[in-house]
Amino acid sequence: MTRKITGVASAGGRGRRMGGNGGFAKMIAAFAAGVFVLSGCANQQPYTGLQSREIKALSPQEIDGYLSGAGMGFALAAELNGYPGPRHVLEHADALALSDSQLAQTRRLFAQMEDEAKPLGRAVVDKERELDKLFSGGEVGEESLRAAVAEIAKLKGKLRAAHLKYHLEMKDLLSPEQLAKYESLRGYHKHRGHH
Repeated sequence: MTRKITGVASAGGRGRRMGGNGGFAKMIAAFAAGVFVLSGCANQQPYTGLQSREIKALSPQEIDGYLSGAGMGFALAAELNGYPGPRHVLEHADALALSDSQLAQTRRLFAQMEDEAKPLGRAVVDKERELDKLFSGGEVGEESLRAAVAEIAKLKGKLRAAHLKYHLEMKDLLSPEQLAKYESLRGYHKHRGHH
């Protein structure tokens, strides 16, 4: 039984025959077409589709997060350095064996955090909407731009400080054993760096 080897050639063209009916040429054409299609996908712009957002700078998930008072990563400096937040402590209340007093105080901290964070989050969304309208309406100038961005930054700073503050208070309510258990439950015990 003889086997025909396609697609193999030696230098100078003295190799075996490339195959009958243009198989090698077809293979190269298919490969080139695939590369062309893939390069088209790779060149898709990163903001494609975002122009239809209600507020261009915020995803629907971010808007929901701001309006609900969610942490959205604002307290990672605390969370990942041994200062748990009330939301996650409540999620692990049973495993942490919180006392009745600790549970009541944690619920109080969480409610206070939400009460403080929600209006600030609402204000961030409102100010981002105003900034968006300045641009979409063609009414933006350097002065209005600076004022809008400064106000958004100020609100985000207040929101972040609010979340961080409750992490400080939460740490004071837990015993060293509960803090260690919390880190283990959250998967931080092996990953936290030391400065």
